[in-house]
Amino acid sequence: MDGAMHTDAKSRAETGTESGPRGPGCSLRHFACEQNLLSRPDGSASFIQGDTSVLVGVYGPAEVKVSKEIFNKATLEVILRPKIGLPGVAEKSREQLIRNTCEAVVLGALHPRTSITVVLQVISDAGSLLACCLNAACMALVDAGVPMRALFCGVTCALDSDGTLVLDPTAKQEKEARAVLTFALDSVERKLLMSTTKGLYSDAELQQCLAAAQAASQHVFRFYRESLQRRYSKS
Repeated sequence: MDGAMHTDAKSRAETGTESGPRGPGCSLRHFACEQNLLSRPDGSASFIQGDTSVLVGVYGPAEVKVSKEIFNKATLEVILRPKIGLPGVAEKSREQLIRNTCEAVVLGALHPRTSITVVLQVISDAGSLLACCLNAACMALVDAGVPMRALFCGVTCALDSDGTLVLDPTAKQEKEARAVLTFALDSVERKLLMSTTKGLYSDAELQQCLAAAQAASQHVFRFYRESLQRRYSKS
């Protein structure tokens, strides 16, 4: 990532495991997070969910090009780089979803006429990639000290042919699923910030998935808190 793969000696690795609220069939995979990994960005984080891993660098608030300047708030840009090759349609779509989520919580009005850039590098994709990107972006924004009205997290749900709900699905489970739904939720009231869906599902199944995601988000936010507490209590 712009040659900034130098690790900081002060960085701390924080790991944890969480179980989902709906029993063994709907459990969240193992979480791991490490902040302050890169030397060049103002903030950075690596987030791992199972075998899915994303590295994020946040730059800013910094000077912005005149053509992109917004007079009453910061200009937020999101760049998503795939593991191999050049960004395609899927990456551009995810960039828009991540940007919409970040804009909903970042207090850009505190830094008008500046630029905040979030650069995400996919390390490995083993399912629930968008959710992992959202979680990594949140932890990197926290590390950069970007002001936010709330934290946010991503939770992915999959519905199989029998209607069974699976939280945080693997790539194989996503491929076999009848529908895959990803939600972004805030940490204050568990409000829905963004959603994207693929496949066929009923209104009742949508509400079921949203309720499961809101319940699962409590485990993600608890992991955030524990990870940050461990890091700053040692520093």
